[in-house]
Formats: sequence, C-alpha cells, structure tokens
Amino acid sequence: MAFAAKNIQETPAPVHISERISKLDWRRIVVDLDMHGSALAKTVLFPEECRDLTKAYQDDGLFRSRIIMARHGFGRGEYKYFRYPLPELVSGLRAALYPKLSEIANRWNEIMSVDVRYPKDHSAFMERCHQAGQIRPTPLLLEYGEGDYNCLHQDLYGEHVFPLQVAFLLSDPKEDFSGGEFVLTEQRPRMQSRAEVVPLDQGDAVIFPVHHRPVRGSKGWYRVNMRHGVSRVRSGRRHTLGVIFHDSV
Repeated sequence: MAFAAKNIQETPAPVHISERISKLDWRRIVVDLDMHGSALAKTVLFPEECRDLTKAYQDDGLFRSRIIMARHGFGRGEYKYFRYPLPELVSGLRAALYPKLSEIANRWNEIMSVDVRYPKDHSAFMERCHQAGQIRPTPLLLEYGEGDYNCLHQDLYGEHVFPLQVAFLLSDPKEDFSGGEFVLTEQRPRMQSRAEVVPLDQGDAVIFPVHHRPVRGSKGWYRVNMRHGVSRVRSGRRHTLGVIFHDSV
C-alpha cells in the first residue's frame, strides 16, 4: 500500500543541529552503549530550546494524541505524541541522530544474528515504516508532576522497530523538580535484573536500546532485554522530549 509520504516525511536537520550532533563524542557513546547499555550526551539542547519545547506542551495543535498514564496502567503523568509535520527542532534531531545510530544498530544486529539492516538516511527508513502502515509519528513530550512516575516499558509500535532511541531532559533538576530519575533495567538470561540510573541535567540526552542489546559472555554473544522508565517525581514538574525513530501503526 502506498502512502502520501510528502505529507509525513521530515525535513533535513537544520545546520546548527547537524553540527551539534556531529560534535558529540561518538567514540565514547559507542563504548558506553556497548559496555553499559546507555550513553549520556551532555548539553545537546540549549536552555531556551528546552523552555520552548516545554511551553509547546500546551499547544494541542502540535499533537496527534494525549495519553493519561494512569488510565492504561503505565504509571502516573501524561504525554503527547507530535503530529506531522514535526517541529523543526524535533525533526532535525531525528534526522541528525539517526545516521550515527544506524551504524550502531546495524553492528548490533550483525552480532545478534538479526537479519534486519537499516539504511543510513532516516527518510529511507521512514519509507519502510510507512509502506508497512506505520505512519503515525512517535516523537513525544512527557509531563510529570509531584508523585508521577513512568513504569518500566519498551516503545514498540509495529513490525519495524529501530533499536535505539533518545530522551532529552527539558526541565532543570536543580530548580524545576526533584526525584524523577531516568531508570534502565537489563535482564540477562538466568540472572536477576540489573538497574542503571542515568543522571541528567537540563538539555542532556540519554541514548538507550528500545528492547534489547548484545552482551558478550563467556560462551560468546547473547541478547539481553532492556526496559526503561522514570522514578517518582518528589516535587515540582518534569518535562522530557522522547525521540523514537520508527513510526506507529
């Protein structure tokens, strides 16, 4: 089935976003993802960009749906999925991050003997999603208040899943909220789950697996299952931008 891709494809990343992403320490990011299952990128977004995205949460015209977590057993708090066309900053981040992450994703799939390979250009991967009926955008803004939290989960939206995603903290943990730590868990075969807390400042990004990653054991490589969430916000209000690279059915 063909879709009107011109109505949903993203525009190329603005130069300032592309340059910012290209200057990240990708060698360290790759090592951290391989060793720990997540990687921290400091100050990817500027404070004014964080504030603008936070304010955008009130503009319902930018979003296709609003999810109240408690209604679905997801936790407490809420989030909104952007509609197409995405805001320039969100679209730019998606387009600029994807090529570097696709290299990691392809290497991981080869290690895990997964046949799927990802094109270097995000628009080509979007065409794959859209041809399969995954045409609804998945980048989202999340809002948590006091007592809110996000249960451990995986962001799987259809047949085509890109194995890495990125979350950006928009609020300032020194001024806007307390608690609300980003949490990852890793389930290795015949072992208890391992938890990892990633400390984030305003504008920081955490890169992490959507559902699994390769780990080297004494008998070779094996696949471990990953979940992520947010611990209880103890005070204030916390906003996050989530960038997911596959679209939803």
